[in-house]
Amino acid sequence: MPDSLPIWTREEVARRILDGEYLLIRYGNVLKIPEKWLSSHPGGALAILHFIGRDASQEMDVYHSEDTFKRMNVYIVARIRLPWNPLLPPLMSGWVRTKTGWQKDATPSQVLLLKNATFNLQPPPTSLSLEIQEQHVKAYRELHHRIKQAGLYETPYITGYGPEVIRYTLLIVSSAYAYYHSWFLVSATLLGALWHQLAFFAHDLGHNGVTHKWTLDRLLGILVADLLGGVSIGWWVDNHNIHHLVTNHPAHDPDIQHVPFFAITPAFFTNLWSTYYKRVMLFDSIAAMLVSVQHKLFYIVLSLARFNLYANSYSFLALRARRTWHWYMETLALTVFWIWYGLLLFGIRDPKVAMAYLLVSNMVASPVHVQIVLSHFSRSTEDLGPVESFPARQLRTTVDVICPSYLAFLHGGLHLQVTHHLFPRLPRHNLRAASKLVKEYARDQGLEYAEFGFMEGNEQVRGVLQQVAQQVHIIKKVADANIQERLSTCS
Repeated sequence: MPDSLPIWTREEVARRILDGEYLLIRYGNVLKIPEKWLSSHPGGALAILHFIGRDASQEMDVYHSEDTFKRMNVYIVARIRLPWNPLLPPLMSGWVRTKTGWQKDATPSQVLLLKNATFNLQPPPTSLSLEIQEQHVKAYRELHHRIKQAGLYETPYITGYGPEVIRYTLLIVSSAYAYYHSWFLVSATLLGALWHQLAFFAHDLGHNGVTHKWTLDRLLGILVADLLGGVSIGWWVDNHNIHHLVTNHPAHDPDIQHVPFFAITPAFFTNLWSTYYKRVMLFDSIAAMLVSVQHKLFYIVLSLARFNLYANSYSFLALRARRTWHWYMETLALTVFWIWYGLLLFGIRDPKVAMAYLLVSNMVASPVHVQIVLSHFSRSTEDLGPVESFPARQLRTTVDVICPSYLAFLHGGLHLQVTHHLFPRLPRHNLRAASKLVKEYARDQGLEYAEFGFMEGNEQVRGVLQQVAQQVHIIKKVADANIQERLSTCS
């Protein structure tokens, strides 16, 4: 950029943010994001708001193409001196910008006008070294360059997706054949297996990791996720992008916000405010009861998780999504899905068998949900603040599942979650090759590259759930003891 651009100090950037500007840093340049772009951003507004006042260079690099960066140049308004000591985004301390000023998101009745502002953008003290985090970032950029040079961003259409398309076709034909011969539970099982496999393809499309063209990947995503699977690709992208950016943060990551069914940290006992769902995750008596036995209900709840995908998809499209061309296409595709799937169910004359078809087809797809939770539920949920680098945060909060190559299709290749989280647009079939480079990077930087076997992973996750459940029991015992003490005092 021209040297004529002004150089802003940290104090100047903070003042402008407090005045209502949406500023973030990329390679020493200050980008001013127009407010109208927040609602238009394909990755969702929160993907931007979580990085206000921060250096978002690495996160932006792995989520955007070079063509996108060229279009972003119009947003550059100033420069800063590196290294950048990050500010704390207002959203991450519970504040949102409204027409009347800054407002506390969790308590809408408390309106804070600028002239009376009592909050600031200074992050809490941290034991992390900014210099070491910068070192991680520099090496990560070199790692990213090596991956690009190795051609790992090139999609292997024939060797990668070729066998998968054959598998999808066989499952569709086999399910239809079984249904035609009234082998309904066999048909349901094969349909569920199809949904399980298609979830990985939809995942790739949501990350723009197939054709790497947003419009084409979104159209294919609507076909695969909405029309064939009944799940909104728009909701999934909105939800999943935030999960990648603030992985395992109790207040911000929707992929670990499963109260009242699951709580993977005692932080959920405090009625946390979800910045994604815009509501309090109430830890009431029902939540306490369910969480106290969550390690026992683990597989039962996950077997029904697909129904939660439907609920989240349709509430997102109805209440939160913008009415764009892809919204209308999704609405049409989902309508067609329920027509063809409804005809399958109503074509079974025995209501009990029809109900069994509904349950089996949706429950067979549940291994994908086990896969997801294994990657994160046993990892750190601690908030180390905005100083922590992107690669350090992803390695700290994510784990791989070890499996032989001949079983990789059952995991969709996404058992290599560490590498996927570091490079989300990387084609899934290239993750194994890239993971070798990532392991070298982690070793050189003194960072942990966590991995475990499938059975060990299940044990670790259930162990975490059991530990949190035991703390619920302890809290209940203490509460009961206090009540008894008060009663005895009164008598």
